[in-house]
Amino acid sequence: MLKIEKLSVTYPDKTKAVNQFTLDIQNGETVGLIGANGAGKTSLLLALVGILPAEGTIVADGILLEKKTIDIIRGRIGLVFQNPDDQLFMPSIYEDIAFGLYSEKINEDKINEDKIRERVENVLKQLGISYLRDRSPLKLSCGEKRMAAIATVLVMAPSIMLFDEPTAFLDPKARRKLINFLKTLNQAKLIASHDLFFVKEVCERVVLIRNGTVTAIGKTEEIINNKELMEEFS
Repeated sequence: MLKIEKLSVTYPDKTKAVNQFTLDIQNGETVGLIGANGAGKTSLLLALVGILPAEGTIVADGILLEKKTIDIIRGRIGLVFQNPDDQLFMPSIYEDIAFGLYSEKINEDKINEDKIRERVENVLKQLGISYLRDRSPLKLSCGEKRMAAIATVLVMAPSIMLFDEPTAFLDPKARRKLINFLKTLNQAKLIASHDLFFVKEVCERVVLIRNGTVTAIGKTEEIINNKELMEEFS
């Protein structure tokens, strides 16, 4: 479960990117985050994993985000960036997916290579991308990169997943594959997206924000089909 209460993000130039944002996401629930460019969607996601400093309260699985718990929170909340290239930087997809596991184990006396290999192979199979195992990220399509980027997060076994514009750069076939996969995920999910057809298909609820402030929260169909509310989106 993710609980966000009165969260605000202010940039050094005094711009308030997120303003008193409050939202609860239950275990297994998928919530869409919609709003125009500059509404504060990405700033919110970055704040939820402690990348951007924020005021307010963030609680993941009962753990309060603070300086001493930030590593624990990042184990509970996984963020998939809009651009997959931000998460794929190793020579092969296997190494990209394993990177987080090695980083997590770096202070242990002995790294269990078999355990890491098993987890990487399992997530490759889960995403249907085992054939990408030894491929370079530089040689992948946008759809393949997207699934590989998700794998780098999913292998860490987070209970909550954040997605920033996950359908960006995808052709219709890759988009459909992503939709079908997201429907199988048991994690709680917060998905920022401009793709309203995608949001309608995968999200039970949506949050509409404008200038970092919540304008409406409700069932997906009710919000997206409300013409007056959706003027805030354009």
